[in-house]
Amino acid sequence: MKYEQTWQLRAADGEWFPARVPGNIQYDYAVAHGFGDFCYGENHRKFDEIEGFEWEYRCSLQYTQNPGERVFFVSRGIDYFFDIAVNGQVIYRHEGMFTITELDITDYLTGSDTLSVFVHPHPIRPDVRVGREQASASCKPAIAYKWSSHPRLLPSGIWDETYIETRTAAHIRSAEVRYTLNADFTRADIHVDIDCDADCTLTLCDAEGQVVYCGGSPDFMLENPHLWWCNGQGEPYLYRWSVKSASDEKTGTVGFRRVELVMNEGAWKKPAGFPKSRSDSPAAFRLNGRYIFAKGSNWVLPEIFPGNLDGEMISRYLTLAHDAHMNILRCQGASGINKDIFYAECDRLGIMVFMEFPLACNNYPDDPHYLRILEQEATAIILRLRPHVSVSLWCGGNELFNSWSGMTEQSLPLRLLDKLCYELSPERPFIMTSPLNGMVHGGYMLWDFKENCDCFTLFQKSRATAYSEFGISATPNADLLRAIIPEDELFPPKPGGSWEAHGAFNAWHPESWLQLDVIERYRKPKNLEELVEASQWLQSEGLKAIFEEARRQWPYCAMAMSWCLTEPWTNAANNSIIAYPCVPKAAYYAVAESLRGVLFSARIPRFEWKAGEIFRAEIWMLNDTQESAKADVEVELELDGVVYEQFTWHGKTKAAANTVGPSVNMKLPTTGADTLILRLKAGEYSSEYRLAYSAPYYKPAPKIMNIG
Repeated sequence: MKYEQTWQLRAADGEWFPARVPGNIQYDYAVAHGFGDFCYGENHRKFDEIEGFEWEYRCSLQYTQNPGERVFFVSRGIDYFFDIAVNGQVIYRHEGMFTITELDITDYLTGSDTLSVFVHPHPIRPDVRVGREQASASCKPAIAYKWSSHPRLLPSGIWDETYIETRTAAHIRSAEVRYTLNADFTRADIHVDIDCDADCTLTLCDAEGQVVYCGGSPDFMLENPHLWWCNGQGEPYLYRWSVKSASDEKTGTVGFRRVELVMNEGAWKKPAGFPKSRSDSPAAFRLNGRYIFAKGSNWVLPEIFPGNLDGEMISRYLTLAHDAHMNILRCQGASGINKDIFYAECDRLGIMVFMEFPLACNNYPDDPHYLRILEQEATAIILRLRPHVSVSLWCGGNELFNSWSGMTEQSLPLRLLDKLCYELSPERPFIMTSPLNGMVHGGYMLWDFKENCDCFTLFQKSRATAYSEFGISATPNADLLRAIIPEDELFPPKPGGSWEAHGAFNAWHPESWLQLDVIERYRKPKNLEELVEASQWLQSEGLKAIFEEARRQWPYCAMAMSWCLTEPWTNAANNSIIAYPCVPKAAYYAVAESLRGVLFSARIPRFEWKAGEIFRAEIWMLNDTQESAKADVEVELELDGVVYEQFTWHGKTKAAANTVGPSVNMKLPTTGADTLILRLKAGEYSSEYRLAYSAPYYKPAPKIMNIG
């Protein structure tokens, strides 16, 4: 039986105040001490003063113990250095935040007992600059030390489910369904790992509730299993299982699938000569023997305080991802590991998870202490996530093979992670970092200063096996800006103050996420609403152009994921397409249009057009489904309310294939319009593009390299 407890919290030798469990120390302290909304203005800076504090949780234990039962303290997550004491006696010490704590405390109990959790200061490497490098000798996610989308605000405490549990001798400590599929997917050989001292009965039911197996043997065979497919490729079919002993039961789901990461079509041709040791890396998913185009986004934990994130909010975000036709989310290494409900929802919705370990943009050391903690935490992560069918790829971490990280295949942390994934989860592919040869991160702006072109042109010149990070920045809606920025700072935006604190100026990306100079290239906003409209317009059209170009490059390109879907607090400007707290930007809907299984798409050479130029655009039909498609599309341009009909194309595509059709060629007239609209009218396959027109001459500023 599980028993929730009532907790209190204090800074060492301070006054006690109520604590939420699961929750986070810093959030509870801010509530108790009147910090105000952490998103507003520069309130987050108040947390600086408590960064080095020691903390103590305590509860007076409340439970009922029957004869023969043992009493356990169980926590699924405590961040990061902590001791556990019963009646003042320390019985356990730990470093890490992803290993599950299970302690038999029976022999320490007197009948009137207090349990304490002492949480020590954050791991901060002392010999480096303030920022992500301070996390480079620990397994604490680096995002909290300051990132482009995250202020410096380090959470800690009991962040996941925590309780007292009474257990009998028939308690089931763990149960997991493992399986092997035969070559043609017509049989699953199943083995259920059960850790229990008593006899157990296993039941497996299909999605309709029909029993397909019931018995005491942990080994059995399932003929013609329904396969689990990702969103858009078929049903994410889940079987339900239960394991019962005389006094306990464990339940869960299992999906049957085979996932592989294989060489992209044509990748073996690079490099052209010898040696061949650096061909483009495998980056194409083959799911149940079928090559698929992986399309989605990067998942940033959508809450600074992870303990506050509940299942309802996670489900809202993931439903939005599903409804936008996404079939993959990359959990980037800076952001850490999610609560179990995240992976369960991805299982249910058919969203593959590109899962990185908590390493990002740092040179993690080869020293024995770090490797010991990494092995402990990585083992816990693999065992925790391995039962989830959605977890489709293990990755060592984010951007580790580059000048600012300096790691290589010989770095011991990455060799260790490769070993652990092979030993504990060999049925899933593993890569050491993203990106690898052939894969691309960036760009992150509509206008690329180094290449002196916009993202339309830039991505049409690119040839990548996978675009695993790219983005266009934008503000959130005006009401959200008013909720975080004081009225006297709102417009026009200026460096310093709340705009800068919320990432608009001098963010981790030195070019600044607000990109006022780029907005003013195409529009001259006179107020906040016009600024928001222009900013979100650029993000919408830029992301549509990139996603659709990546899809046109199939099958050599097999993956496209924007940076990013979510953000952990309300940024004044950011690459997210869903603003905090779970408010879609205009770009969310634009991306959803571009990720439909079948659509007509225009390959437009650039975003900006002028009167007198010849407008050209190739018309394509894109199809990543398993059915052929055909439809008629009417192509037209609109300028200043005048529609210029172009042609009708009878488009058709084979399954999982794209077809290029005729091109638009039209000399653009002189008008007072500032927007050129291209429409592809084909019912459910229609598309529309709103391009800049007659913009003034613009001289781009020098490129400043992105060091983040």
